[in-house]
Amino acid sequence: MSRILLLAGLYNLMWGAFVVLLPGVLFAWAGMAQPLYPELWQCIGMIVGVYGIGYAVAALDPARHWPIVMVGLAGKVFGPIGFAMALFNGRFAPEFGWVILFNDLIWWVPFGLILLHARRRHLQQETDINRAPEEAEALLQQAVTQEGENLLDMSNEAPLLVVFLRHFGCTFCREAISELASKQAGIQATGSKIVFVHMSAEQEAADFFEEYGMSEVARVSDPSGEVYRTFNLHRGNWRQLLGWKVLKRGLEAGLMRGHGVGLPAGDIRQMPGVFLIYRGELLKSFRHKSASDRPDYAAMANIWPFNITLSALQSGIDEKVIGDIETSLPQVRNN
Repeated sequence: MSRILLLAGLYNLMWGAFVVLLPGVLFAWAGMAQPLYPELWQCIGMIVGVYGIGYAVAALDPARHWPIVMVGLAGKVFGPIGFAMALFNGRFAPEFGWVILFNDLIWWVPFGLILLHARRRHLQQETDINRAPEEAEALLQQAVTQEGENLLDMSNEAPLLVVFLRHFGCTFCREAISELASKQAGIQATGSKIVFVHMSAEQEAADFFEEYGMSEVARVSDPSGEVYRTFNLHRGNWRQLLGWKVLKRGLEAGLMRGHGVGLPAGDIRQMPGVFLIYRGELLKSFRHKSASDRPDYAAMANIWPFNITLSALQSGIDEKVIGDIETSLPQVRNN
């Protein structure tokens, strides 16, 4: 798929440059009169060339950048329809159909297959940490913080409140960090540790978290989104990201509460979530149904009777009692 898109990008750039530099050649080859306004034809060449840049970008991750492919395919469908109408009305020579063949028709199948792949990828059920513990543990080991610690080892020492953020330019991302900064002491009092997962580079993240006084909090950089998918966090649709309620609360959080908005960094469609993990096991989860959802972070970190076990450890209660409590936790959670 990447090779197809790179080839399409190269073709578009070459064809666009050819039309811009020699706007009359194609009409001469087709035996047609020269256009009255060649600048308009050159403008079409420029647009086709710019699409070539878009295809090259999409080649980096075809499934993720499917909107570029979709817009390109739409143009390749509507273009031949317009040509057929012009041909029927006698305004275009049949010989001009070679342009339609190479510019549009031969790309229908590969572009369509890329879109089909993207749809399957985004609809498939991603790995859930509850359903694939062995694979989840391996991925937790690969999720490393800025201090070089992995989430699995950290969860063996203390429960982790893992907060998956949207991109740093998002108003709700800024709101979440601000709220967690104000509740950090209370969350730590439950025995839980906060860990952020984000999609930016570490240096950018260090500067960003420092603004909120959270520079010392553990964080994992996940530009590829692999950790997000491990926790079954998908990309949002337009209602989840730009629905009326989301926009309304965005104005409230951004303007009235002063959280503002910034340039996007990362996948702007990625949905956030919050999870409590202990010893590699998922104890509690909150997956946002919309970008504007506000989880109760304190309640997520304070789970009974899980915190009884921590208190028992700190108070020196007999290890057998502690073991009995921990053994009962799965049944309590199921009930």
